[in-house]
Amino acid sequence: MSGENKVPDFDPQGPQLVYVAFADHVAARIAAGELLPGARLPAERDLAAEYGVAYLTVRRAAQVLRERGLIITVHGKGTFVADPLPEQKALAGE
Repeated sequence: MSGENKVPDFDPQGPQLVYVAFADHVAARIAAGELLPGARLPAERDLAAEYGVAYLTVRRAAQVLRERGLIITVHGKGTFVADPLPEQKALAGE
């Protein structure tokens, strides 16, 4: 486990596909409050270098995170944590 926020370590050697493991790790960072709503994520190439995965793995994981409603991508600006997050929308009755 990483630090006090209970985000499990990223384990690309586990039984999951690497892009799914990466998406789950980023989702856990969002859930733990490490990545706040509205926060800009690093560039995909920077994330790939940070996590030691291929650039296309990060792109595929970003697609999964967009499908989950956890991130949004604004062309020309970057990728951001959704604001509000899906569970916040559900609580607001949207």
